[in-house]
Amino acid sequence: MATPTFSERRTPEPGRAGNFMSIEIGGERYSVFVPRSLPPDPPLAITAGLQSLLDRANQALGRLDGVTLLLPDPDQFLYTYIRKEAVLSSQIEGTQSSLSDLLLFENDAAPGGSQAA
Repeated sequence: MATPTFSERRTPEPGRAGNFMSIEIGGERYSVFVPRSLPPDPPLAITAGLQSLLDRANQALGRLDGVTLLLPDPDQFLYTYIRKEAVLSSQIEGTQSSLSDLLLFENDAAPGGSQAA
């Protein structure tokens, strides 16, 4: 595998989280985002309001984690939501498709899936 070469550094706007860079791998050029180093400068100020929001987010993650313990197959649960997000994203781009269409298409493409005549 070729080692990427970094070039064309762009200076981020003040307050931005990092830099966009152009790299070359195997003769192809890609644009990548390289975040700034941690800890942030200036340091992050955690106010009472921000701490309250962090606490609420942490509690929500705990509830979500607890619910996954009740699921018979968490991977199947996640699979469905990933597919739903893909359909919603494609609709933003103008594609007229439904979750049912996607699942039927994937079933036909799977080995042993029912083939439409």
